[in-house]
Amino acid sequence: MKFDTPATTNPIDRLKVVGKATDRIDGPLKTTGRAPYAYERHDAVQNPAYGYVLGSGIAKGRIIGMDLEEAEAAPGVLAIVTAENAGKLTKGNFNTAKLLGGPAIEHYHQAIALVVAETFEQARAAASLIRVRYAREDGRFDLAEQLKTAPISSDGDGTPKPDRTGDFDGAFAAAAVQLDATYTTPDHSHAMMEPHASTAAWDGDALTLWTSNQMINWGKGDVARTLGIPKEKVRLISPFIGGGFGGKLFVRSDALLAALGARAAKRPVKVALQRPLIANNTTHRPATIQRIRIGADRNGRIRAIAHESGSGDLPGGGPETAVAQTRLLYAGENRLTAMRLAVLDLPEGNAMRAPGEAPGMMALEIAMDEMAEKLGIDPIAFRAANDTQVDPEKPERPFSQRKLVECMQIGADRFGWARRNATPGKRRDGRWIIGMGMAAAFRNNLNMRSAARVRLDGNGRVTVETDMTDIGTGTYTIIAQTAAEMMGVPLEAVAVRLGDSSFPVSAGSGGQWGANSATAGVYAACAALRDKVAAALGFNATDAVFEDGKVRAGNRSAALADAAKGGEIVAEDVMEYGDLAKKQQQSTFGAHFVEVGVDAATAEVRIRRMLAVCAAGRILNPKSARSQVIGAMTMGAGAALMEELAVDKRFGFFVNHDLAGYEVPVHADIPHQEVIFLDETDPTSSPMKAKGVGELGICGVGAAVANAIYNACGVRVRDYPITLDKLLPGMPAFV
Repeated sequence: MKFDTPATTNPIDRLKVVGKATDRIDGPLKTTGRAPYAYERHDAVQNPAYGYVLGSGIAKGRIIGMDLEEAEAAPGVLAIVTAENAGKLTKGNFNTAKLLGGPAIEHYHQAIALVVAETFEQARAAASLIRVRYAREDGRFDLAEQLKTAPISSDGDGTPKPDRTGDFDGAFAAAAVQLDATYTTPDHSHAMMEPHASTAAWDGDALTLWTSNQMINWGKGDVARTLGIPKEKVRLISPFIGGGFGGKLFVRSDALLAALGARAAKRPVKVALQRPLIANNTTHRPATIQRIRIGADRNGRIRAIAHESGSGDLPGGGPETAVAQTRLLYAGENRLTAMRLAVLDLPEGNAMRAPGEAPGMMALEIAMDEMAEKLGIDPIAFRAANDTQVDPEKPERPFSQRKLVECMQIGADRFGWARRNATPGKRRDGRWIIGMGMAAAFRNNLNMRSAARVRLDGNGRVTVETDMTDIGTGTYTIIAQTAAEMMGVPLEAVAVRLGDSSFPVSAGSGGQWGANSATAGVYAACAALRDKVAAALGFNATDAVFEDGKVRAGNRSAALADAAKGGEIVAEDVMEYGDLAKKQQQSTFGAHFVEVGVDAATAEVRIRRMLAVCAAGRILNPKSARSQVIGAMTMGAGAALMEELAVDKRFGFFVNHDLAGYEVPVHADIPHQEVIFLDETDPTSSPMKAKGVGELGICGVGAAVANAIYNACGVRVRDYPITLDKLLPGMPAFV
């Protein structure tokens, strides 16, 4: 099915199942421990061996010797895999560094060996017996230092050229009110609950890999490429994922080493990356240094806006696109956005929830508050005055939907923004100084090609098959809701099978594109199935109504199950997209509101209230959508107040590479969170008229927290996270 004209009325619009707050259909499996995760496939693999990964002890250099003799002789050891005996390996298309290092080392904790043994404990003990000799080389570990000489753009390094509209330099110089400030965000770890884990088994020359992966087809292709085997000889299975956040978009060393270990040991092998390896061995959100300049007239109209960001990555990597939202969020005829990419020898920087916009909004939305204060204008009024209904760089291109101002107004009313005192430090609750802050929320919408297969059996049950994944976001449920709505059956009559590369290729889970794209693929497959069912029952497909387990046309009616009495009916289709997204800008919008208390004596920060108002097309399941947004808000609070991978600039690694040192929010850190979804549909996005919402929930939260802290105590922190040491020197006198 080709989606190249805006959606009109269709079966989804009935909203008998879609759009209802629905419990997750996979919930009972998770709460009873019956959901099969990659490391626990006892149902599929008999007598597996255990692999333990050894990571490099240096960040850059070479292995000049590796003594395996003592480890090979250790109890229970079946095989040891290294780059020397693994055979020829090719780097995957989605990997920046090799998943198995040696003799060259590209980053700290790069995998250099896998020990396979009868038990996990035996593999771990044997790995400690491997003696590795290195020739350490000097590395580049300091982002600020490397950005001094990084080009603003150059051919082939992955950095886009600067984008200019109008005359920024002239307009900024002439502006009556100016802001020129620099903001920094640190490296962040995904820190998901389930580690990167895989179980591998070979059947002759065919590999089956049960792995925790968000993008099944990407992973299948990269496993085949890396191992040098045909793609059809690889099967990836990932029905349940215990958190991904972008860190499992791509195949990592656990998957490759499980496959290599199973081949070497000649039996199934399971590998889970130990927690300390996740930060340095896998990907992370890269740090940024961002400069923002805004020039406005005395009435608060932006005349010039520039956002320049610098980040780093391994050779061949790409930048954190932290300027993306600034190109679209606010009006202003004179504009400049640019990125610098420094080459670093730190672990690979890559996608983490809402890449680009999440760290970019942390800077931009503080800058907007600072500018509003300079102008003496309320922060919401300033943002509203610079709203735009068209792409600021291409005025002929309107937004398909843009309700940013409405989100801010509804949020202000619900949160009690009118009670906020614009002068910091004026509201007290005992020893706590109370402040309110807000920030706009923005995340672009992406549509991805997505396919599905739908089956109807003689009992009237519908089964959906697609390689789409569920990373804890409720994918099983919204896909079931879509099929139930399309086929006119109750939710209990739908079975959903996900995360298997033998199923049709879907959009996968990532980039806030998964829900709308995957359900659109199911819509297409169900439309094809409806045609087959109508034909089998002798109805005109155009006139047929599927409802309450029946098919009706005119004064005729038949049970849906009757169509499959002669055998199962199967239909498969793919949703493909035309150029609607090029003609109209598809984005999601929102507003975040936060109230904090800052201890007048200690500068300790406590978040007291949080509110998110979101405009993101049709909300397919308000219950799971709310869960996504409050989870994203929690991640945003963590990024604002505590999350930071500390870089050892001497030896090139993240020091706090476990959950003892890398702090994330706990229940006590997060108060009641409220989420409001605007009643909105976007006919240009897909037949579902939906857009993504999960990543919108993190975009702007950090700045809302920072702005609330400033409103409380008058200390403006531009370097995240906002910790006590950054607040204490500027705190007002304690009385």
